[in-house]
Amino acid sequence: MQELIDLSRRALQRANPLPFSVYASIKEQHIFNVPVINPTLICILEGCKKLGRDSKLSCPAGSFLFLSNNPKVEMRNIPDDIAYFAMIIEFEFADFDIFTSKKTAAKTFFTGDMDAVLRKTLQQLVEWSGLAPPELWAMRRREILQLLYHSGYTQLGAVVKSPSLSHQLYTIIAADMSANPSADALSSRLAMSESTLRRKLHGEGTSLQVIKDRARLGHGLHLLQSTLEPVGIIAERCGYLSQSRFTDKFKQLFGLTPTELRRTRMPN
Repeated sequence: MQELIDLSRRALQRANPLPFSVYASIKEQHIFNVPVINPTLICILEGCKKLGRDSKLSCPAGSFLFLSNNPKVEMRNIPDDIAYFAMIIEFEFADFDIFTSKKTAAKTFFTGDMDAVLRKTLQQLVEWSGLAPPELWAMRRREILQLLYHSGYTQLGAVVKSPSLSHQLYTIIAADMSANPSADALSSRLAMSESTLRRKLHGEGTSLQVIKDRARLGHGLHLLQSTLEPVGIIAERCGYLSQSRFTDKFKQLFGLTPTELRRTRMPN
């Protein structure tokens, strides 16, 4: 595991876009309502991740967690004697087109052990990331999916939900956090009336404002975990005109302030 950790840290120091993220902390993180927009692979290299309100699901170092797209997940990231360190790979829905038969989504997650083949594949991804352009990232993501499938994790087809209307809106909003598109602009983008948009969102148990907040704050959560940018800059990047407004909304959703979360981070 240490070799993969060292490779990941060196890749982060290059400061160029990467096909993966790293979350590292030296104190326990307990975060509510984490929005998982796309299917996500989390590989725990140090420490332990616990999932759910009762925290019965525990993923120790050397294991992975594959999450379905889910509007809210409760997580605990727990360091061992040194730190918590996880490598995160977010997939696109098109990546799953390689599977000819897909089951109706019935699972929200599955777990497994990081065997030697998966570890080597991840090492190759990290090494390759410094050379290959983003246009080739999908190729590597699909390679990882195929590896998991042929390693016996055939439930991949049952863990990916078809993109809902909410997810389509998340995607549009996340593409430009500063734009703050109106309901009329979003409904036109989706070729439906504003009243139809709101009615369908109500049927999914959400609203346009909730989706906007979750998209912005989810992006802020990611930036707080994966960068050392000042909180004020992150607030601006998420479309908030004031840091205090961002802080209030962040704590309301996730259960802690950006500064409290930042204090748990491992310094680069």
